[in-house]
Amino acid sequence: MAEFPRLPRQPRSLGLPAGGPPFKWLVAAAALLLVLSGLARGVYTVGPESVGVIQRFGRFAGTVGSGLRFKLPFGIDTVTILPVKRQLKMEFGFGSAAASNPDQTASAADQNRESDMVTGDLNAAHVEWVVQYEISDPEQFLFNHREPGPTLRDLAESVMREVVGDRTVDEVLTVGRQGIENDAISKLTSLVQELGMGLRVQQVQLKNVHPPEAVQRSFDEVNRAQQEREQMINQANGEYNKVVPRASGEAEKKLREAEGFALKRVNEAEGDVARFKSLLEQYEKAPDVTRQRLYLETISEVLPQLGSKVILDADAKQFLPLMNLRQLDAAKP
Repeated sequence: MAEFPRLPRQPRSLGLPAGGPPFKWLVAAAALLLVLSGLARGVYTVGPESVGVIQRFGRFAGTVGSGLRFKLPFGIDTVTILPVKRQLKMEFGFGSAAASNPDQTASAADQNRESDMVTGDLNAAHVEWVVQYEISDPEQFLFNHREPGPTLRDLAESVMREVVGDRTVDEVLTVGRQGIENDAISKLTSLVQELGMGLRVQQVQLKNVHPPEAVQRSFDEVNRAQQEREQMINQANGEYNKVVPRASGEAEKKLREAEGFALKRVNEAEGDVARFKSLLEQYEKAPDVTRQRLYLETISEVLPQLGSKVILDADAKQFLPLMNLRQLDAAKP
């Protein structure tokens, strides 16, 4: 059977010539849409607590403040917004809910690891603390270190372990908290400035510090015994301070009274001696006169103390009519 030659298929015509005016309009519309999309993506907003760090083709180009801003589209400019006016914090050994800072807390396993420490006297302690900081130099923060947040966490943990390792467990758990905080912030600030991290450490604050759970009850008993001991010592000191000064005052009073009495007796004795000497001098000059004067002076001192007395002659008789009995009754004391 004879076969007819097949003719090649012709493409269907859409009725539009290739490269015609409608095709150019479509290309222009697509280009315009692309430009408008790029311009829309170039508009961004910087919050009141933040600054925008501009990178042009990956190189640092400057910073912009808060407000509505524009960047070159199509990947020419990239902007990183950093909260430079906000106080950031990192928590060690625990974690708060709804943390806004991605570097604020660690995982549960890492929290237990970073909070368990060894003190200088080889005792264990569970230490929880907080580091508060802010971004002081955005350029250093973004470009000097690949991961500034985790780096700061490692530095803070290292510094705290060093500071705690220089103290005894009693200092860590009781009286040494302020010293630990001061030493930690000083050392951490020095390291951050030396590494040029663009951060400013504002505060290091200890939170919950206690012995490990295995020895918590024993430590509480020892601490309670120490508190009772201190209480009893304070009570004894109070009684001592109350009794001893009073006894000392009474003893001082007795001494002063004895000294006063001794001085009085000495002065009286010296006065008697002086008076006796003067009488002796007068007696040696005129014994009879002096003897008579002493007798009269003594009688004048003694008789008034005897009251009313009637002296009669032994030979006197019938003397009652001569006496005034009413005068005698009036003279009685």
